[in-house]
Amino acid sequence: MNIQVSEESSRTIPDSDARLDRYLRQELPNLSRSRIQQLIEQGNVQLNGKPCTSKKISVKAGDNITLNIPEAEPLELQPEEIPLDILYEDSSLLIINKPAGLVVHPAPGHQDGTLVNAILAHCPNLPGIGGVQRPGIVHRLDKDTTGAIVIAKTEQAHQALQAQLKAKTAGREYLGIVYGAPKTESGTIDLPIGRHPVDRKKMAVVPVEKGGRLAVTHWKVRERLGNYTLMHFQLETGRTHQIRVHSAQIGHPIVGDPVYSSGRSVGVNLPGQALHAWKLKLQHPVSGEWIEVSAALPQIFTTLLEVLRRRTQIPNSRS
Repeated sequence: MNIQVSEESSRTIPDSDARLDRYLRQELPNLSRSRIQQLIEQGNVQLNGKPCTSKKISVKAGDNITLNIPEAEPLELQPEEIPLDILYEDSSLLIINKPAGLVVHPAPGHQDGTLVNAILAHCPNLPGIGGVQRPGIVHRLDKDTTGAIVIAKTEQAHQALQAQLKAKTAGREYLGIVYGAPKTESGTIDLPIGRHPVDRKKMAVVPVEKGGRLAVTHWKVRERLGNYTLMHFQLETGRTHQIRVHSAQIGHPIVGDPVYSSGRSVGVNLPGQALHAWKLKLQHPVSGEWIEVSAALPQIFTTLLEVLRRRTQIPNSRS
């Protein structure tokens, strides 16, 4: 595919330093920006006859852009009959209540037994939607974070749902139990998040000028439980480990978090962090109607709540 950036089309370029990925997204509306960026990074774009792997390079009138869209790779992932707790389903999308311990998509150390393997068995026509290794995946939940997650069944639904997340029209609400007692009843954490500068397996609060990306989390106290608190979180952005990093940053890490908390025992054998994607609200990609689902809390989460509630009800021996 050759795209000649002409004088006429340059009128649509917002400024003289229009980024390559933004320009291609403008010229090729059927491709998502993330897909275009992937094509650039994989060396499928040439600028004026030379390979270009930088999405940030500027284009100008007269430039010649050659874009190669490779043939779809054969999907090597195998369907697996893994039970799914389905909250909503139609021909365009699927929303499930993900259990703890289920990895969303294949990664080093988790080549099978993932949510992707499960949905391939449930939705045989899913391969190719949104990428070879992550078919249908619109957003992620960490391995041990439970709750509502949406999967797109069509390319149209995939692009529409990703656009909603980017435009912040889709709503994601979480419940989490944290250590400590916040001094106020609510607040907003507006701190950029990026890869940890030393431990590359972790995320951290990182200045934007050093690679951090905008991250905003709104929180409010739902129930005070002595030296623990049941919190309600609402995401404005969706960075990796966002709630876990932000909570730890303000001194109230998620209970049971193996990465960002101190590992203090709470008397309940948790599989991981006590964090649950409670509610998901989005606009249907075809009908435009609003869909809102609530995912029931897992048993281990309710057990922890019951234990903490009983502790707070013990009479003070000095009274």
